[in-house]
Amino acid sequence: MPTLKRLSDGMGDSGARSQAIKWNDDGTVKSIVGDRPMVGCSMLVGSITARSYSYQDYWLTTVITEIVEDTGDRVLFKTKSGNTYEFTI
Repeated sequence: MPTLKRLSDGMGDSGARSQAIKWNDDGTVKSIVGDRPMVGCSMLVGSITARSYSYQDYWLTTVITEIVEDTGDRVLFKTKSGNTYEFTI
């Protein structure tokens, strides 16, 4: 199951939903281009459906600016907001 964790504070999410999202200039979704982090996309990880009694259903990053490390089952990346994330499968 994919997991996304912000390294600075451990916040993030896990679940069956894993999407690399490309955006239009107006902030609307252009397309889902994959299920792994890639530069120029935001990463969304979480539940496919709404969770009962949960404070969140997914975690969405800002646009990825750099892939720091990719070992296949683990990806470290940096985002436009300056955060570093760990994505694992």
